[in-house]
Amino acid sequence: MTWAIGDIQGCYGAFMALLEKIEFDPERDRLWLAGDLVNRGERSLETLEYIYSIKERVEVVLGNHDIALIAAYYGLKKSNPTIDPILQSSHADELIGWLRRQKFLHTDFQLGYCMAHAGISPEFDLGMAMMYAKRIEEKLQSDNASVWLAKMFKQGITRFNRDSSKIDIDRYIISAFTRMRYCYNDHRLDFKQKGAPTPEVRAKGMKPWFECENRKDIDLKIIFGHWSTLGFYQDEHVLALDTGCLWGGKLTAARIDLPEPLIVEVACKGAMKPDVEKKGKSIIQ
Repeated sequence: MTWAIGDIQGCYGAFMALLEKIEFDPERDRLWLAGDLVNRGERSLETLEYIYSIKERVEVVLGNHDIALIAAYYGLKKSNPTIDPILQSSHADELIGWLRRQKFLHTDFQLGYCMAHAGISPEFDLGMAMMYAKRIEEKLQSDNASVWLAKMFKQGITRFNRDSSKIDIDRYIISAFTRMRYCYNDHRLDFKQKGAPTPEVRAKGMKPWFECENRKDIDLKIIFGHWSTLGFYQDEHVLALDTGCLWGGKLTAARIDLPEPLIVEVACKGAMKPDVEKKGKSIIQ
């Protein structure tokens, strides 16, 4: 069995409860994790350690909070009490080294799915998405990762342009894969609006990226997380699995090796109140 799970964000108790509910067996089953494994939840270290312990059975795509952890490891961002235990762990180098080797996009043509934390830019077809994901994966895995990553925390372009500088293109790619929610009709992305796609938001000319007009065709169904205010959503093209566990919502799994996904959820106590969330100033937030 293959199960995809939305944003965990260090909510280890809910994660374990969900794995028990789906009767996950690492000897038999596989997990797809849609990013944001850590940060803000109360047990990020235990979450990361467990995922690392079954790493041969897990496919991970990096989310904005995972990038923030790597940045904190390099001293590029401030740490916080929820990720301090990871950085202070005797296994920090090993855990962060493994995290740096994870993907921004995972594809499985046999299952008919691909996965990216925030989704795939409406400017990218699948071939472009795979190529550009590989491009930034190589940068994050390089010996100069800290230098490159520091440049990603500056404002970049909101619409893809091949004529832009290499750094601006990298900023667009990493932001699209990890932070995207809304687009405008001209395919500009909005990285600030975090709420649900209400009529008021749509009146401002914004719509979910997967509804963007003339979005390039993606032959696989896209699994993504990142958007707790959207919640669970699926249509023939996308499957959204961030159901706000951190905020007291649910943690959701979808079995994706079936003709139609089987959805299983557990309730979450929540580690933060929704009104605690504040907008960050960095490019990756």
